[in-house]
Amino acid sequence: METLKHWSSLHGYIVFMLLTTVGTGSACEAPSSPECFRESDDGSVYTCEWSTNNTADSNVTFDLFFNETKFGGIKTTRHHIIEELLIRYRAVYIWVEAHVGNSSCTSPRRSVELEHIVKFDAPQNISMFWSENNLTLMWKNPGKHPALAEVWFRRDGPATESWEKRLTNTTVLTAHSSRKILTSMCPTLKEEVTSEYQAAVVNLLKRSAYQVQIRHRSTQVKTPLWSKWSPVVVVPAELEHEPEVTMTTKHLKGFREVTLSWKPMPRAAAAAAAGVNYTVADTQSSHGCPCARRTIDINTNKYTINVTYSAVNISVIARNAAGCSPSAVIQVPAEPMANLETCDKPLVDKLNRKTCKQWYERQEETSKPENIITLASKKKQERKTERKRGVALLKEYVGYLYFEHVCDGGNPRTVKACLYYIREGEPRAAPEDFTAPSKTHSSVTLSWKAIASVDRRGVLTHYRLCTVKLGSQDEQRECHNVSASLTKLHLEKLTPGAKYNISLAAVTRVGTGPAATVIVSTLQAKTVNAWLSFGLLFVFFLGSTMCTVVLKRIKNRIFPPVPTPVIPDFSSNQPEHQGMLEGKEELHDELMLLQLHPEGKSVPEDTEESTALREAWDAGSDTDVKKTERGDSRSSGGSGDDSPDSAGQAPRSSREGKTTDLDQVDNELAMLIYRNGLVFDVKTDSP
Repeated sequence: METLKHWSSLHGYIVFMLLTTVGTGSACEAPSSPECFRESDDGSVYTCEWSTNNTADSNVTFDLFFNETKFGGIKTTRHHIIEELLIRYRAVYIWVEAHVGNSSCTSPRRSVELEHIVKFDAPQNISMFWSENNLTLMWKNPGKHPALAEVWFRRDGPATESWEKRLTNTTVLTAHSSRKILTSMCPTLKEEVTSEYQAAVVNLLKRSAYQVQIRHRSTQVKTPLWSKWSPVVVVPAELEHEPEVTMTTKHLKGFREVTLSWKPMPRAAAAAAAGVNYTVADTQSSHGCPCARRTIDINTNKYTINVTYSAVNISVIARNAAGCSPSAVIQVPAEPMANLETCDKPLVDKLNRKTCKQWYERQEETSKPENIITLASKKKQERKTERKRGVALLKEYVGYLYFEHVCDGGNPRTVKACLYYIREGEPRAAPEDFTAPSKTHSSVTLSWKAIASVDRRGVLTHYRLCTVKLGSQDEQRECHNVSASLTKLHLEKLTPGAKYNISLAAVTRVGTGPAATVIVSTLQAKTVNAWLSFGLLFVFFLGSTMCTVVLKRIKNRIFPPVPTPVIPDFSSNQPEHQGMLEGKEELHDELMLLQLHPEGKSVPEDTEESTALREAWDAGSDTDVKKTERGDSRSSGGSGDDSPDSAGQAPRSSREGKTTDLDQVDNELAMLIYRNGLVFDVKTDSP
């Protein structure tokens, strides 16, 4: 019955208010029924809010009622009241009365129990990251207890897709836990992280971008209210791969200008409003040396950074709203120093705020620079502690590359570089792979590997090479120094067919280390081959000579030489020169003069022998005689053999009576016959 009475009185009141509103005019529109709640589970302040269409009128005011308690003169649709002024643990009626000028209107009444009403603010500052195909969302938590979250999502893109809804319970993370998770996903995180709610949406596609909205409500009260929706946020795709970075280096005085460039990230990875940013950091500046620059955030695909001559690692990380890509590490090796000198002083004692000093263990060329000791600029009261730290970290018998840098006009610059040992010793290992890969009868080629840096224990000055000839009576030991930069040597002037014991040891400024040995035998002298070569050469020359003689004889047989005919000069018309001709004429002891007589005349008896010889010649070499006859005919000045000389017949006349030996010669044509087969034969026909 009490309930019925209560509802009837409430109905009468509502009817009364409606009549009052109508009676006062229509200028005032009734606001909505108010909602009063705490904004957190353990909050002590209640927030009441309502809506109305009278907000356009700046003169509107509101009165908020809790039963008979009135909070008047409110000019907004939201009001905060501390819990001490309210009844929390039993039901109360709440309503709002609006006043516009002389008009007033009242909202419907609501019966509520304030203790059990909590409404969170809409989620803000949503962070996100991908884990496989699961999307994890994080936002600031309004309470200490988990909440229920409703997540709406759809694929981002030009085509509109329908929203999908997921209900999930959140977990509460402390500020430390939140930062640990985020830094594990993105090491370069700088934002301040507080305690947060965390919710996961599973079975999505990490290579796609999504639109997401979130609202949440408490799970610790009986009548929780859903919060308002968060703004729509775009979740980009995961950055799966590191940036593809290329590097160009320009050498300047005291430093190097390194220009880095990389390809843009995929479109889906840059779908968020902020797109993709990049973080560039180097190991040198991260230690505060020499120009303190921790990290640099840029939004371009190219960046130029100045580094010193020491080894530096530069990392480039792409970052979007969903996390960071793997780090692309670019190694800038130490600048090669020709004839690197040795540091003479400890170099740890002098520290000032403008200088940065670095030591790092001298590694092999393929190794990354490790165990870097950096003493950067510190405050005056901290320099003593820093020097002690440097001395304690430096190891004995370990080689360090020492670099001293300054910050010059905002650019780092190297002013000193040397090789440093805090304490030196003898090498503790012999050269590795000491072998003789090739040898001859008088020389040997030796090769070896340099001693590892960890085994040198000091500055390597040279190698000591010693040779001992085995098997000889004295076995003298010969030693000489080899440059420390060599790993190969050609040893000459050795005895053929001898055996040698060769040793090689590294030497530092303190002493000589263990020696590596190798036994080598030179090749025997090749005497047999030398005699064989000489014999072949002799046979070649002998054969060449014989072939030349044989070919010359064959040529003479086939093409015999043609001699030049010898014809005496006969002059019958100049008797005054007879004495001179007779004085100059000489006959070979084997030459015979044949006189040809005209037909019908007898031949003297003393010419029988010549005739016999001629017949023998005509029988043996008729061809040569004919050739000779043709030559004599040409040399006679063109006169025919059958034309007697009229001037030559006159002296033979008995009527003149002056016949002499010279006249007889003029009247005869002589033919010379040699035993070697040469014949001059001229035939004449007497009239």
